[in-house]
Amino acid sequence: MKLLSFQIQTPDGPVARIGALADGDRVVDLTSACHVQLLREQSCDPRAAARIARALVPPDMVAFIEGGRKTLEAARQALDEVLNRGEVPEEMRVFYPLQSLKLLPAVPRPPMFRDFMAFEEHVRKSAQAMGLGEVPKMWYAFPVYYKGNVHSLAAHGDDVLWPSYSRLLDFELEMAAIIGRRGSDIPEERAREHIFGYTVLNDFSARDVQGQEMSVGLGPAKGKDFRTGTVLGPWIVTADELPDPYSLRMTVRVNGEVWSEGHSGTIHWRFEQMIAHASRSETLYPGEVFGSGTVGRGCGLELGRWLKPGDVVELEIEGIGVLRNRVVRPGR
Repeated sequence: MKLLSFQIQTPDGPVARIGALADGDRVVDLTSACHVQLLREQSCDPRAAARIARALVPPDMVAFIEGGRKTLEAARQALDEVLNRGEVPEEMRVFYPLQSLKLLPAVPRPPMFRDFMAFEEHVRKSAQAMGLGEVPKMWYAFPVYYKGNVHSLAAHGDDVLWPSYSRLLDFELEMAAIIGRRGSDIPEERAREHIFGYTVLNDFSARDVQGQEMSVGLGPAKGKDFRTGTVLGPWIVTADELPDPYSLRMTVRVNGEVWSEGHSGTIHWRFEQMIAHASRSETLYPGEVFGSGTVGRGCGLELGRWLKPGDVVELEIEGIGVLRNRVVRPGR
């Protein structure tokens, strides 16, 4: 399934929901679909059915992922129910046009965001562009990462706000794996079992500030840490529908022009190795986000091309989808 988080307006204010993409341009509210299924199959009070549906198919993405196989199977059965087994009562809002929805980040509130540096070409070329020399020997010893700000996430379609302190804003094309099962000291050969699904990640960077920070041996901090600077979406493709994440084309377009093309198969450190390393003497939790790091030639720094206010950036990963955002200067 392609699972997405979206927001609807209610008399009590905005509410987050979980949907599945159906027919390419319709979204099925999975909790409401489960409610419909319960009303058809069981003679229970509608309010009781609504409570049970929220327990079986939670409308929060992290809670949904925490539910594991049981929740995923309940969601699949509910989806099949409303798509293939008769009319849905008019008073039950289950279907939404995709284009009408305000999407949320693929995982709106992940417990942790770790971003790795897994593509050798990117590490080599970006180090050269920033005057940092060759790839450090220790990069080949284990997969390195930084921990990002889980409160600065943005979604497909959001405007990305240019940080006030930066002149050079850059995009970064990455794939992200979403952790589906809790675990620690996970062996590499079992690590794939802990992946719930995959999404597209744009890890925007204030390159001028990042270079200053890393010149003193720390960072990135404000080079990455600004409102809307990390974009996840448009949805999560469950792992069973993407059995080989290392065979996918990756493309960057800016204002409709192809700026670069890459391939997930060029990755040096695989997600299985990242998970094994990160879980050493540490517990991973459902909903955590593992970024792959930028694919080779997947950022402006490597290409010698820079974004301008108003540019529309599209990152596409074959089998997952297109993540689209416009960069804007606040107040202009």
